[in-house]
Amino acid sequence: MKAVEALHTPRLILEPMTLALVEAVFRGDREELEAIAGAKIPAAWPGRVLVERAFSASLEAIRRDPETRLWGDRLMIARSDVTGATRHERLVIGSIVFHGRPGESGIAEVGYGVEESWQGKGVATEGTRAAVEWALAQPGVQAVAATTPPWHAASIRVLEKSGLVRIGTEEHEALGEVLRFERRR
Repeated sequence: MKAVEALHTPRLILEPMTLALVEAVFRGDREELEAIAGAKIPAAWPGRVLVERAFSASLEAIRRDPETRLWGDRLMIARSDVTGATRHERLVIGSIVFHGRPGESGIAEVGYGVEESWQGKGVATEGTRAAVEWALAQPGVQAVAATTPPWHAASIRVLEKSGLVRIGTEEHEALGEVLRFERRR
């Protein structure tokens, strides 16, 4: 798998996810996960079920083609000067996940999540905006899209502040009607 650079924002480091990291998450191996990430992992870090839902793929599918499945996926890490840590300590506070490398349509689907204690502080917007801008700069990408339930005001605001605009609604098998947002090149 080709090495992908970390993205840096004023408060965050967006570290690319690797197959080794995903395997450690699926195994629930916190020690290895922290070693690979080079950061402390929150106590409520998601387990296998949430990871499979977030990645929209099983571990086996990710293993078959990690470069496609993990395209653009990143850990959202708060720098130590942001966390208030007294020593140099990085902390995983969320993630940004694309639903694989875009196909012929050129549309990259993005999702994100932030630990509860970090919500409402603008880090979801900061990280998502950087990831969206990165995706739009990649060859073959024409647009970045996302969906969110109409009642999720915070998520709607993250998408809007990340430059996505509402383009309509669609049916989601688990959530019912969702709003669809998109940002084109």
